[in-house]
Amino acid sequence: MTTVTPIRERVNYQSVPDEAGHFGPYGGKFVPETLMPALDELEEAYLQARNDRDFMAELAYYQRTFVGRPTPITYARRLSEHLGGAQIYLKREDLAHTGAHKINNALGQALLVKRKMGKTRIVAETGAGQHGVATATVCALLGLECIVYMGTVDMARQEPNVFRMRLLGAEVRGVESGSKTLKDAINEAIRDWVTNVRTTHYLLGSVLGPHPYPVMVRDFQSIIGCEAVYQLRDGEDGPGRLPDVVVACVGGGSNAIGIFHSFLEYENVRLIGVEAGGYGIRSGQHAARFADPKMGRLGVLHGTKSYVLQDDDGQIALTHSISAGLDYASIGPEHAWLRDLGRTEYTDCTDEQALKGFKLLCELEGIIPALESSHAIGHLMELAPTLPKDQIILVNLSGRGDKDLGTVMEKF
Repeated sequence: MTTVTPIRERVNYQSVPDEAGHFGPYGGKFVPETLMPALDELEEAYLQARNDRDFMAELAYYQRTFVGRPTPITYARRLSEHLGGAQIYLKREDLAHTGAHKINNALGQALLVKRKMGKTRIVAETGAGQHGVATATVCALLGLECIVYMGTVDMARQEPNVFRMRLLGAEVRGVESGSKTLKDAINEAIRDWVTNVRTTHYLLGSVLGPHPYPVMVRDFQSIIGCEAVYQLRDGEDGPGRLPDVVVACVGGGSNAIGIFHSFLEYENVRLIGVEAGGYGIRSGQHAARFADPKMGRLGVLHGTKSYVLQDDDGQIALTHSISAGLDYASIGPEHAWLRDLGRTEYTDCTDEQALKGFKLLCELEGIIPALESSHAIGHLMELAPTLPKDQIILVNLSGRGDKDLGTVMEKF
């Protein structure tokens, strides 16, 4: 059995970000001057809210009765037997209302707007559509106007989610600029925010953007890891101890930070993030910021400093992933800091590997995963057989795959 040792004495993971929003050299606020008052207002509201018992009680009420938390962990017995190595458990964020982890952050921010900020209009970006659906859902719940920006390429491959957002009362605005994917949707959402900042809140969907977004989104998503620590230690539904490895896909990085955060203090728990390898790193058509030493360099994108895929001239590179939610040129600043510390590891999974992981989980466990989550399963197929049978891997199954069936049917 693995001995799990706290390491808070060496690194205080709760000390970041600092007051300026920095995770070591990463993070910060790189925005037009017109947005600084809005960010200051948001930070003040969030700091008040997390110390407000009434706010936290209402958030917990909606998490239980609307989102369906806690989401369970599932022992993947047949998958474990098939891969012939470590024992695999799944944290089932696919069972949360709307089908993904995105609802955790969307609910938190929307409640913050309703109770603390007095704004009536929300804009959001979405790639895979899950954040857009989650935002539209909580806006319907709380009576807020909702506009979602989405690249037209993503709209075509995520048509069911576009329809869901419109059913929920949101206005979905297609973005035709650039690569017509997530980066461009964020650009348009920020433009809208700058124009309408007095009445509008930008509900950013990942641990990206200017401070306080990376820490606020992390905190709203950290419920994933908090639940998982308790559930794994429970000898009835879990193995009775913490895992040896935690694996999660990484786009902007919110589901990964959400599950990693509660495990950071335990040095013997490996934390592995899986980026989108696309057609392979050598092809240049991928979204793996850490895996490509030529294109992945320090830069600023959408208000924060982190690793960014860039061309030789320093322009934002075009990215590719079969999964719309991982198709983004940068990564959250806390991920970059944790990687520098050596506390987290990052690898990549190609489109082909992800499709194999998708198919395997469907056939062996009766679970249809999102293509984003399938990248974690794709890496698991390589990792699990190399580990002893008494080791435990926890995979964050960040979302369900209904939205991806059109893409998968074409590929299969």
